[in-house]
Amino acid sequence: MTSTPGPAADADIPAYLERLGIPGLADVHVHFLPEPMQRKVWGFFDRADVEYGTDWPITYRFDEDERLRRLRSFGVRAIPALTYPHKPGMAQWLNDWCAEFARRVPDAVHCATLYPEPGVGDYVAAAIDDGARLLKMHVQVGVFAPDDPLLDPAWEVLADKGIPVVIHAGSGPTPGPYTGPGPVEATLRKHPSLTLVIAHLGMPEYHRFADLAERYDHVHLDTTMAATDFTERMAPMPADYPHRLADLGDRVVLGSDYPNIPYPYAHQIEGLARLDLGDEWMRKVLWRNGAALLGLESDGVGRA
Repeated sequence: MTSTPGPAADADIPAYLERLGIPGLADVHVHFLPEPMQRKVWGFFDRADVEYGTDWPITYRFDEDERLRRLRSFGVRAIPALTYPHKPGMAQWLNDWCAEFARRVPDAVHCATLYPEPGVGDYVAAAIDDGARLLKMHVQVGVFAPDDPLLDPAWEVLADKGIPVVIHAGSGPTPGPYTGPGPVEATLRKHPSLTLVIAHLGMPEYHRFADLAERYDHVHLDTTMAATDFTERMAPMPADYPHRLADLGDRVVLGSDYPNIPYPYAHQIEGLARLDLGDEWMRKVLWRNGAALLGLESDGVGRA
């Protein structure tokens, strides 16, 4: 099993991808937000020493055009704009913004979001009809349970259409009243064909979320912030966990949390390469699995 050392700096990413023989990166966990909301998010991370007990400098604190330019230079072939509401009435506004982002950014992935409220099934269906192909749910920020009955109409639509949902439900960096695998498993028992992408590998409940990926055919795990030096200090990966990632290789997808990361983008890839699971595993994680979820191959983007 061959493991090519990962890129040491952002400028090294394209050459690394060329050595692996893949056409780019399929990153399912990228954030673009309305600018006032983006500034508020960065302001929150500026207080991370109080909120989380550690500094969280934003590496890519640039305007939207520069953030897009850098992602493209890394080799990201399609750019999600994940958003998430924290109160009723906010999701529809964010979905309208995501649709506008997708219209003006030619390599965007049209995204949407949802919140437990009357009408959620209707506006999720409308977003999908308008072209949305990736959704985001943040259980911790939204402070709601994913198995809230109000969400059932939306889950039914999403399961029927096979649209993936990136869900932050793990209890890191701090637990919330509805975080953890329990409410996600309850959701899957009601809607077993849902395509859920567990953000951050579900850290710190790594093993219990991996159990769900083994039990449900359409559950994936995204690598966001996993195996980085920063996260290993906060929520270290169990020593016996990488072999599960190897076994689940077809269900692990690249995520980064760009631009809200406290280290260079290349370090995410480097950290995954250090797991020493082999170049074929890296090809799947960095490109093939995410490309399949996002439909990139059917869009004419090269096949690895």
